[in-house]
Amino acid sequence: MSLRRTTATDAVRHLGSFDAVIDARSESEYAEDHLPGAVNWPVLDDVQRAQIGTQYKQVSAFDARKCGAVMVARNIARHVETHAAALPRAWKPLVYCWRGGQRSGSLALVLGEIGFQVHVLEGGYREFRRAVLAELETLPAGLAWRVLCGRTGSAKSHLLQALAAQGAQVLDLEALACHRGSVLGPLPGQPQPSQKAFETALWQALRGFSAERPVFVEGESRTIGRLRVPERLLEQLRAAPCLQVQMPLQARVAFLLHDYAHFVADIESFCERLTALRELRGAAVVEAWQAEARAGRVAGVVQDLLTLHYDPVYGKSMQRNFTHFNAATPVPLADADPATLAATAARLLAA
Repeated sequence: MSLRRTTATDAVRHLGSFDAVIDARSESEYAEDHLPGAVNWPVLDDVQRAQIGTQYKQVSAFDARKCGAVMVARNIARHVETHAAALPRAWKPLVYCWRGGQRSGSLALVLGEIGFQVHVLEGGYREFRRAVLAELETLPAGLAWRVLCGRTGSAKSHLLQALAAQGAQVLDLEALACHRGSVLGPLPGQPQPSQKAFETALWQALRGFSAERPVFVEGESRTIGRLRVPERLLEQLRAAPCLQVQMPLQARVAFLLHDYAHFVADIESFCERLTALRELRGAAVVEAWQAEARAGRVAGVVQDLLTLHYDPVYGKSMQRNFTHFNAATPVPLADADPATLAATAARLLAA
């Protein structure tokens, strides 16, 4: 039998050296978060775990283990038959469960007896999670940040994409969070990840950056939708040099109407999102905006949202939270045309 145990530190350092990373936990545990690139081979699925847990409490631990053993054996047999039958002897997977105990141990035992080069993650996902949180405390301080500031609708995220297309190091927090960071921020058909999955994706991105080159990132608030930006990263961004993207008001309105076209196509959804502003702006103001939107005058509503709500709030927030905001280097953008964004990105990288 070829079976080795691997620490979380070694696993994250050499993650790319494994032919596969196998998560032996249930489908809901896997969906909440998992090691980068992991595939899910549940040794017990969600329904089975619930059944065994009930039997353990209401009947006996011994009977629960017997029933569980049958389920585990059948599941592992199915995984081997479905996924591993054609694999060569040199195949080297990393297997883990929650604590590196019975579930990953059972799967690893069978794979090892076949002759595969199996590694088991010591401490399982729990130790991996601890390693991720520990590195999120230290990684941000080792990078040279350049924070893109700018009022709502200034195409900052699109400028980040243009920078990335030209080879810059870019951390797109809104893309990782699946949210645009405002009342109108939810992306249609794209639910936000769990907090754990967001932090794992962020950790993976940070580990891929070089300390020798700057990392461009958008200045964000403490939360993006329902997700929290890790405190150490937030501290580094708020103390970093700022680049202030400046776009004329009408160009911002045009950009938002294009970028949020799903709201223009679904006015009731747009009006529903505006309801969240009732407490800040008052019921009468919000109802007037909703009436204007339903009458087809969405551009006017967007302009009012910018000038009466987003711009004042943004200015106060940036002044309060970003140390170097007042000394920010201006980055003028006439519009959000791809050619304009590409030319601006090239100038930033040449500076």
